[in-house]
Amino acid sequence: MRKKRISSEPVAVRTVPFSRKRFKVGLKAMGRPIRSLTLGEFFESLPHLQSSNDLREVAQRVGRAHRRHKPVIFAMGAHVIKCGLQPVIKDLIDHGIVTALALNGAGVIHDFELAYGGGTSEWVEEGIKDGSFGMTRETGQILNSVAKQCLATGAGLGETIAEHLDESSYPYKEYSLLAAAHAMGIPVTVHVAIGCDTIHMHPQASGQALGEGSLRDFRIFSHIVRTLGDGGVFFNIGSSVMMPEVFLKAVSLARNQGVRLRNFTTVNMDFLTHYRPLENVLRRPHLRSGDAFNIVGAHEIMLPLMAAAIKVALKSRK
Repeated sequence: MRKKRISSEPVAVRTVPFSRKRFKVGLKAMGRPIRSLTLGEFFESLPHLQSSNDLREVAQRVGRAHRRHKPVIFAMGAHVIKCGLQPVIKDLIDHGIVTALALNGAGVIHDFELAYGGGTSEWVEEGIKDGSFGMTRETGQILNSVAKQCLATGAGLGETIAEHLDESSYPYKEYSLLAAAHAMGIPVTVHVAIGCDTIHMHPQASGQALGEGSLRDFRIFSHIVRTLGDGGVFFNIGSSVMMPEVFLKAVSLARNQGVRLRNFTTVNMDFLTHYRPLENVLRRPHLRSGDAFNIVGAHEIMLPLMAAAIKVALKSRK
């Protein structure tokens, strides 16, 4: 059977004059070449579209939260610390911009090791062959010993370890986020999943201390989340499971107790977009009200950019 040829002849269409069209991109939104090294001009040179606008908007909201004494919470995964960003985050802590710090257990380990010995993040491929991975003696002994102090003092795990680091004479203490937070008097909470962290393999590990200290930290974290309403900002940076889950429970607990937790901002920053941050950080907490921003990119690039944008926003006081 002979194949029927489909027509390639032009057809009549209805057109609209250019002057009557609405466009998403215009000349006023275009990026500009950088002609100055000042941060303000750099951020103004970025396109006024999409992620660039999100970056500016988040920075402005952090600036407003800071001026109104509303919380700015940094909840982070351990990878953020391994990217060499302690000086950037510490600067935000030292200037009172970050008002609460929440970490998973691995984040505390990396923070401690950098303060104690100036290095962290093992070559897992090498150590897993002979079982030496995660067996750093001082890390296991010291952190497990410090964690047990929670049982005697009634403090949370984060406060206990942060105080230890702040009062230590470790040669690289200046790089510790926990020490900086303790020195500034801002709360640090640590959220542990037993079996996930290398120090749990050590015989000194106490499930009672880790569990009790972490539970106290969840309650402390929940009290901080209660105050986010009407202008606070919550950042989830590089945590794909732990901190989004903890945050959602804290939001639910606050509302269960009658707290009017509305009109706050949540920000997810990661180099990949995962299910739980999308749901538990960006969507579900804002089913009543509030705004969410998803900023995707490598931590070692995006977090310094965000910190710089925040500094510019604070200076401009918009």
